[in-house]
Amino acid sequence: MADKMYRQIVVLSGKGGTGKTTLSSALFRILKNRITIDCDVDAANLYLILEPEIRSKVDFSGGKKAHINPQLCNNCGLCESLCRFEAIHDFQVDSLACEGCGFCVRACPENAIEFKPNISGSYFECRLRDNSDFYYARLLPGEGNSGKLVSEIKNKALESASDKIQWIVVDGPPGIGCPVNASLSGADFVVIVTESTVSGLHDMKRLVDLIEIFKIPCGVVINKYDLNERMTKDILEFTVEKNIPIIGEIPFSTEIMKALKNKKTINDINSQLSETLKIIERNIEKSITNAEVL
Repeated sequence: MADKMYRQIVVLSGKGGTGKTTLSSALFRILKNRITIDCDVDAANLYLILEPEIRSKVDFSGGKKAHINPQLCNNCGLCESLCRFEAIHDFQVDSLACEGCGFCVRACPENAIEFKPNISGSYFECRLRDNSDFYYARLLPGEGNSGKLVSEIKNKALESASDKIQWIVVDGPPGIGCPVNASLSGADFVVIVTESTVSGLHDMKRLVDLIEIFKIPCGVVINKYDLNERMTKDILEFTVEKNIPIIGEIPFSTEIMKALKNKKTINDINSQLSETLKIIERNIEKSITNAEVL
């Protein structure tokens, strides 16, 4: 949207468990006039901290699955012999094994196989205690098209954005796959959360390569930066090489885990961490402004 009034921040990490959702929940507390979206549809957990009131639940169909009509089937067995996914046995389709390719539908000489929409998950439109909107989704185990579901909840959320909305905060999925690509759509800035480990740096590099393709400005937050000084130094060297700003460093603290267990954000822990988050927020705004000038 060319005339949009809001800025969209997407929080990502190259791997799971780096503190991405922890930071997203903290930004939620700092940024006002915002819509919050949890796009980690395979393992949504931001709602556990924010405790939203669900206003509506919408079923999501990510594709179609084959169903054999026994009244039309003549038991020729052609479909079973053709199915490369071995999803058809005894003239019945195993919905978990079926990949929805539709080949059996087209091949059946009796037109006995139907192709029906398959419910593969749901998304939820919610209201939070501060009266702001929150969206999240759940993809059923074994189902695909997670990127399509991400796009669907983002589009639904953005449709509801009034001219009073200043921020869209997106808690994206980990990794670099299809749902991450969908999360990046329309982003103004990406916050990359990494940790001071070998895998943290390795997977952050892959994520940076992806973001460079989209040409979206980004900044890095190093979580638990004080656990491995050598790895933190390597991360800093990489960000200098790539000209990516470090927008914050969060120390290791057992208090953070205690706060999350009690459904609190890290803003509630102590004044030092609260000030660190304010610095991160100011650096995000500064980075976005600089990117817009360029």
